[in-house]
Amino acid sequence: MSRDPRIPADAEAPVEILHKARWLTLKQRGRWEFVERNNPEGAVIIVAVTPADRVLFVEQYRVPIRQFTIEMPAGLIGDQGHADDADIAATARRELEEETGWTCGRIVPLHAGPSSAGMSTEIMHFVRALDLRRIGDGGGDETENIVVHEVPRGEAGAWLRAMADKGYSIDPKLFAGLWFLEHGQAG
Repeated sequence: MSRDPRIPADAEAPVEILHKARWLTLKQRGRWEFVERNNPEGAVIIVAVTPADRVLFVEQYRVPIRQFTIEMPAGLIGDQGHADDADIAATARRELEEETGWTCGRIVPLHAGPSSAGMSTEIMHFVRALDLRRIGDGGGDETENIVVHEVPRGEAGAWLRAMADKGYSIDPKLFAGLWFLEHGQAG
C-alpha cells in the first residue's frame, strides 16, 4: 500500500517534547510545532437557551490575548479538582452551573472537532443543554470573574456585533454554537 501523497512526509516523524507544563505540552513533529492539552478529553462548549428564549453568553478576561471576551459557557473535561466529571455531559452540567447559575435536565451532543487543527490537539465538544432552570447567580469559581449575559435569541447577532464594537473579543466558536442552535439535532 502506497502512502497518500496528500499527507506531508514529516507527518510520520517522531514527536519531540519541547516543553511540558501543568496544562499544556509543546511538541514538535518534523517541522510542525503544536500544543497538546494534558487532559486527553478536550473541552466542552455549552449551547444553552433559557425558558424565556435567551441565549446564555459569558464574559471574562482572557490573559493570553489580554482582552475581555464573549463566549458560550465552556470548560475542560476532567479538569483538575473535578475528577468526578471526566465525561462530556458531567463537565457540561458543572460548567453551565458554575459559570451561569443555570442547570439543565439533559445534555445532547451536537458535534466534536479540533479547536485549532494547525496548532493544537484539543477537541471541542459542542453540546446542547436542554430543560434549563436557574439555581444560582453563576460567575465562575474562585479563580474566575465571569459576567453572565442572557440575550434574546433573535437579537444575538446584533448584540455580538455591538459588543465587538465596544472592544470585546468575540470567540468565533460561539457562531458555530448559534448555528447549531438553529440547525442542530437537539430540540
